Order: sequence, then structure tokens, then C-alpha cells
Amino acid sequence: MFARLREDIACVFERDPAARSTWEVLTCYPGFHALTLHRCAHGLWVVQLRWLARFLSHLTRGLTGIEIHPGATIGRRVFIDHGMGVVIGETAVIHDDCTLYHGVTLGGTSWNHGKRHPTLERGVVIGAGAKVLGPITLGEGAKVGSNAVVVRDVPPGATAVGIPARIVEGERAAAREEKAEKMGFSAYAVTQNDDDPLARAIHGLLDHAVETDRRIELLLKVIERTGVSLEDDMATADKFDPSYLSKIVD
Repeated sequence: MFARLREDIACVFERDPAARSTWEVLTCYPGFHALTLHRCAHGLWVVQLRWLARFLSHLTRGLTGIEIHPGATIGRRVFIDHGMGVVIGETAVIHDDCTLYHGVTLGGTSWNHGKRHPTLERGVVIGAGAKVLGPITLGEGAKVGSNAVVVRDVPPGATAVGIPARIVEGERAAAREEKAEKMGFSAYAVTQNDDDPLARAIHGLLDHAVETDRRIELLLKVIERTGVSLEDDMATADKFDPSYLSKIVD
């Protein structure tokens, strides 16, 4: 039990730079509270104390704003950031090391009994406001963009965005995702939306940053081939002269 608590606290520090102390995590993180209480409710559910399990889940919802059905199966080192408005259905399965942001719904699409909620394989990240609906599977390491609506399986390592969600493919998309992660955007899954001018503007900036990085890297390689160490020369200069590059090229 205490080993699981230590794991949960450690994963908060790993995925949330705002966490400053263990005491802060224990007292001020609703996602941590919801998952800890869910383990108790799930244990009651498994031993057929269904009403008591549901009642504990209900109290947890009021305390944290996170609704997790006691029948849901949740693995280790799962992190729910912020958490308000998260809904996880009865037959949902969440494997180890997954991350969910606020407003995420793991819901069903029918009133039939049996498996009707999603399965998240290891390391899945779901952005704020996303809806994952039905007995579908999100493969290991998959990502879902903010406000996406996913109703089909997502392959391992893929990124799903939009309404309805589609798979983002290609080197340009991969480079954009990498740049967004470096800039701190991927936690909230900044993604392409053809109907959102703000999303298009952000992606234009990301594409421009990626292209600028590519050109700078190419320029540095050209300079290195001339046998000149630009890094050493600039380290000793009091002020960089823009004509320096032209002198090297000449």
C-alpha cells in the first residue's frame, strides 16, 4: 500500500513541475486523492459490497470533482492533472503510466451490459476536454489531442486529434509534436483543428520554429565544413558582428 502511495507521489513530481513538496501533493492534489480513494472503492466493488463502493465513489466525486466508477480498473503511476470534470466509466481499463487532464471522459456509447468503455494501454496521454467513447483501445504511448472525440482504436504511438478524431501522420506532424513538447504545449495537446483559427495560428508558429531550427542547423554544418569554430570565436567576442557570417562564407 505504502509503496503504491510513494509511486503515485513520485509520478506527480515527474509530470507536474508545479509540485513543490510531498505534503503539498498529499493535501492539495485532487487527482491523487481520487485515485487513492478509488482503490478503496474498487476493493469494495470486487468483494461485492457494491452499494458501499458506489457511495465512497460518490463522496470522492464531491470532494475532488473527479467521477470514477468503482468498477473501473486503473493501473499504477496513473496521473490525473487538475482533474475537474474527469469521468471514467465502469468497464474502463487504464494501464500503467497513463496521464489524463481535466475534462476527460472515458465513456460508453450504448446501454448494453458488458464491455462498453475504453481501454488505455501503457503510457497513453489524453489532453484536456477529450472524449474517448466506446469499447475501443488506445495503443501503448498513444496521445489524444485536447477536445478530440475518439470513437475508433488508436494505434500504439499515434496521435489522434479533431472531431471526430483522426490520426496525425507524417514527418512534419512528428516534428511539430516534438517542438510543441519542448515548448511545453504537449501537456494540453495543442493540435490541428481546421475550424479553429487560433489552432491554425499556433501551428503556423510551431512550423516556422521547426523550419528555423532546421535552417540554423544546416548553416552551422556549412560553417563547420569551412574549418572555423564559430562557437569558440563567438565566446571570445564582446559583441557579435552580423558581418561575421559573411566573412566566413567569403
